[in-house]
Amino acid sequence: MFNLDQYLDTTGKRINTALNKLLPPESAQPPTIHKAMRYSIFAGGKRIRPVLTLAACEAVGGKTAAAMPLACAVECIHTYSLIHDDLPCMDDDDLRRGRPTNHKVFGEGVAVLAGDALLTQAFLLAAKKPEYVTELARASGSLGLIAGQVQDLENESRAATLTEVKTTHRNKTGALINASIRLGAMAGHATPAQLKRLTRYGDDLGLAFQVIDDILDATSTKEIMGKSVRADEKNEKSTFPKLLGIEKSRTYAAELIADAHDQLRSFGKKAEPLRAIADFFLTRKH
Repeated sequence: MFNLDQYLDTTGKRINTALNKLLPPESAQPPTIHKAMRYSIFAGGKRIRPVLTLAACEAVGGKTAAAMPLACAVECIHTYSLIHDDLPCMDDDDLRRGRPTNHKVFGEGVAVLAGDALLTQAFLLAAKKPEYVTELARASGSLGLIAGQVQDLENESRAATLTEVKTTHRNKTGALINASIRLGAMAGHATPAQLKRLTRYGDDLGLAFQVIDDILDATSTKEIMGKSVRADEKNEKSTFPKLLGIEKSRTYAAELIADAHDQLRSFGKKAEPLRAIADFFLTRKH
């Protein structure tokens, strides 16, 4: 039986070691910005996106050392997006992963710059091959993550359709999750057929993650989540539970995860981590 908790712990430690090595130290001038960058990047979390990068590389028979800088790059992008997402001009959150958000500790100006610096650092880590940079840029730019953030803002105080909500979250959440998987597969020299299947797996996973996130925001507590809850309701956002109800949202997430499993059938035992992560996405509590 594959032990996901052990895999996440072991792989997460490897990723943290690499991030510590690849990011400027706190002592680098000016120290304030590097302390702020490291405050958020080492704030905890399961490192799901970089783990997916390494797991996808393993699934196609690649060596994870080749994918590690890319794993660190996607974590830098993810952390930058969280720092900016928490700002008063965006979601105005005081808590992230159970502790004060970056702008609460370092001020809004430094928080913006810490996010900018992590975004820039990600491209430095991906710069080995042009195709890596292109993949990361598409996922994190105005046709991917940024598009989703804008659409998410525009979905406040308006009745968005289910199609619009799906599009928003395929961009806001799904684009970077999918890129994490694709980058790992590319680093592992995936065949076109393998990359196509892993791309669909990533699309399923990204959307399912957000469906469950919407459900948790509506049903969980701040203590369990480590961040504010009921934010979607407060901002009058159109969400999956609001449009489908809780139970139909759970069913939809389960259908997405079932399709994700279908995409992995040809990969054999090498894809066990990806299978376990798909199941985790469906059953996670925070």
